[in-house]
Amino acid sequence: MRRWAPAALMMLAIFLFSSIPSEEMPHFGGWDTALKKAGHMLGYGVFSATCWRGVFGTTKKATLISWLLVFVYAISDEIHQSTVSGRNAAWLDVAIDGMGAAIGLLLVNKSVTIQRFIVYKVV
Repeated sequence: MRRWAPAALMMLAIFLFSSIPSEEMPHFGGWDTALKKAGHMLGYGVFSATCWRGVFGTTKKATLISWLLVFVYAISDEIHQSTVSGRNAAWLDVAIDGMGAAIGLLLVNKSVTIQRFIVYKVV
Protein backbone atom coordinates (compact mmCIF):
# COMPACT_ATOMS: atom_id res chain seq x y z
CA MET A 1 0.00 0.00 0.00
CA ARG A 2 2.86 2.41 0.73
CA ARG A 3 4.10 2.08 -2.84
CA TRP A 4 0.67 3.04 -4.26
CA ALA A 5 -0.29 5.82 -1.82
CA PRO A 6 1.41 8.60 -3.85
CA ALA A 7 -0.39 7.45 -7.02
CA ALA A 8 -3.72 7.40 -5.16
CA LEU A 9 -3.06 10.95 -3.92
CA MET A 10 -2.28 12.10 -7.47
CA MET A 11 -5.50 10.51 -8.71
CA LEU A 12 -7.43 12.36 -6.01
CA ALA A 13 -5.73 15.67 -6.84
CA ILE A 14 -6.46 15.28 -10.56
CA PHE A 15 -10.08 14.34 -9.82
CA LEU A 16 -10.52 17.39 -7.57
CA PHE A 17 -9.00 19.78 -10.12
CA SER A 18 -11.26 18.32 -12.81
CA SER A 19 -14.28 18.86 -10.56
CA ILE A 20 -13.87 22.65 -10.56
CA PRO A 21 -16.61 24.29 -12.67
CA SER A 22 -15.40 26.43 -15.56
CA GLU A 23 -16.61 29.69 -14.03
CA GLU A 24 -14.55 29.01 -10.87
CA MET A 25 -11.32 28.21 -12.72
CA PRO A 26 -8.57 30.84 -12.57
CA HIS A 27 -7.77 32.63 -15.82
CA PHE A 28 -4.27 33.71 -16.77
CA GLY A 29 -4.98 36.06 -19.65
CA GLY A 30 -3.01 35.36 -22.81
CA TRP A 31 -1.09 32.62 -21.01
CA ASP A 32 -4.21 30.72 -19.91
CA THR A 33 -4.12 27.86 -22.42
CA ALA A 34 -0.34 27.39 -22.31
CA LEU A 35 -0.21 27.32 -18.50
CA LYS A 36 -3.14 24.94 -18.18
CA LYS A 37 -1.72 22.52 -20.76
CA ALA A 38 1.68 22.70 -19.05
CA GLY A 39 -0.13 21.89 -15.80
CA HIS A 40 -1.68 18.86 -17.47
CA MET A 41 1.74 17.64 -18.60
CA LEU A 42 3.36 18.25 -15.23
CA GLY A 43 0.55 16.62 -13.27
CA TYR A 44 0.42 13.54 -15.44
CA GLY A 45 4.23 13.35 -15.51
CA VAL A 46 4.29 13.21 -11.71
CA PHE A 47 1.35 10.79 -11.73
CA SER A 48 3.20 8.45 -14.10
CA ALA A 49 6.27 8.49 -11.82
CA THR A 50 4.09 7.58 -8.83
CA CYS A 51 2.48 4.74 -10.81
CA TRP A 52 5.93 3.50 -11.83
CA ARG A 53 6.81 3.46 -8.14
CA GLY A 54 3.68 1.40 -7.48
CA VAL A 55 4.39 -1.07 -10.26
CA PHE A 56 7.93 -1.19 -8.87
CA GLY A 57 10.21 -2.14 -11.64
CA THR A 58 12.71 -0.71 -14.04
CA THR A 59 11.82 -2.99 -16.89
CA LYS A 60 10.19 -1.84 -20.09
CA LYS A 61 7.13 -3.82 -19.04
CA ALA A 62 6.78 -1.85 -15.78
CA THR A 63 7.16 1.40 -17.68
CA LEU A 64 4.53 0.39 -20.23
CA ILE A 65 2.09 -0.75 -17.52
CA SER A 66 2.58 2.56 -15.71
CA TRP A 67 1.97 4.57 -18.87
CA LEU A 68 -1.15 2.56 -19.74
CA LEU A 69 -2.59 3.05 -16.24
CA VAL A 70 -2.08 6.79 -16.51
CA PHE A 71 -3.46 6.95 -20.05
CA VAL A 72 -6.62 5.07 -19.07
CA TYR A 73 -7.02 7.39 -16.09
CA ALA A 74 -6.62 10.40 -18.41
CA ILE A 75 -9.48 9.11 -20.55
CA SER A 76 -11.68 8.52 -17.50
CA ASP A 77 -10.79 11.99 -16.21
CA GLU A 78 -11.94 13.60 -19.45
CA ILE A 79 -15.22 11.68 -19.23
CA HIS A 80 -15.64 12.89 -15.63
CA GLN A 81 -14.77 16.44 -16.66
CA SER A 82 -17.54 16.40 -19.27
CA THR A 83 -20.06 16.13 -16.41
CA VAL A 84 -18.78 19.30 -14.70
CA SER A 85 -20.50 22.64 -15.34
CA GLY A 86 -18.88 24.52 -18.22
CA ARG A 87 -16.24 21.84 -18.81
CA ASN A 88 -15.95 19.39 -21.68
CA ALA A 89 -13.94 16.35 -22.70
CA ALA A 90 -11.11 16.92 -25.16
CA TRP A 91 -9.02 14.28 -26.91
CA LEU A 92 -6.24 16.85 -27.15
CA ASP A 93 -6.05 16.87 -23.35
CA VAL A 94 -5.76 13.08 -23.30
CA ALA A 95 -2.88 13.33 -25.80
CA ILE A 96 -1.18 16.03 -23.72
CA ASP A 97 -1.66 13.93 -20.58
CA GLY A 98 -0.16 10.91 -22.36
CA MET A 99 2.84 12.98 -23.47
CA GLY A 100 3.34 14.28 -19.93
CA ALA A 101 3.22 10.71 -18.64
CA ALA A 102 5.76 9.57 -21.22
CA ILE A 103 8.13 12.42 -20.33
CA GLY A 104 7.75 11.64 -16.62
CA LEU A 105 8.56 7.99 -17.20
CA LEU A 106 11.50 8.88 -19.43
CA LEU A 107 12.93 11.07 -16.67
CA VAL A 108 12.38 8.38 -14.04
CA ASN A 109 14.12 5.77 -16.17
CA LYS A 110 17.03 8.11 -16.96
CA SER A 111 17.39 8.85 -13.25
CA VAL A 112 17.57 5.14 -12.46
CA THR A 113 20.17 4.63 -15.21
CA ILE A 114 22.31 7.45 -13.82
CA GLN A 115 22.02 6.09 -10.27
CA ARG A 116 23.09 2.62 -11.44
CA PHE A 117 26.06 4.09 -13.29
CA ILE A 118 27.17 5.99 -10.18
CA VAL A 119 26.75 2.99 -7.88
CA TYR A 120 28.30 0.35 -10.14
CA LYS A 121 30.86 2.28 -12.20
CA VAL A 122 32.02 5.17 -10.09
CA VAL A 123 31.85 3.90 -6.53
